[in-house]
Amino acid sequence: MGKKLSLLMFSGEYDKAMAGLILANSAHDMDMEVTMFFSFWGLFLIRDPEKMTTEDKSLYERIMTLATPKGPEQLPLSKMNFSGLGKWMLEEMIEDQEAPKLIHFLKGARKKNIKFSACKLSVEIMGIKPEELLPEVEIVDAQAYLRDALESDVQLFI
Repeated sequence: MGKKLSLLMFSGEYDKAMAGLILANSAHDMDMEVTMFFSFWGLFLIRDPEKMTTEDKSLYERIMTLATPKGPEQLPLSKMNFSGLGKWMLEEMIEDQEAPKLIHFLKGARKKNIKFSACKLSVEIMGIKPEELLPEVEIVDAQAYLRDALESDVQLFI
């Protein structure tokens, strides 16, 4: 692999997450090395809904766990969400076009072994336990992300 793409996934919104994963999968298919660094709201894309827990969490962490999307399929739209109606319409349009959904792009990225890393400080602040994340996610600090980004040919912030 000659070129390298570094994606910083800050957004926890369906359409933005989908754009990031489309780019990650496409770059990989172009023989690029791809790293996705998830911070703050972007962490909800790589949180496993089956492994979520409120045990051993502070009051604020429990509230955050219960009040935020339970995984990629529950992410809202960035615009025109309308309490979920806009997302439902988008998903219908995706289905009408026989296009893949967000979860398919996420599964594709995982199958291709695209590197997933999570911001250590964001994980701690958001009250997410490491075991709540997908198994291939590595928790790293901001300096590790920046070193990776400095070595990349393309850096994107989503």
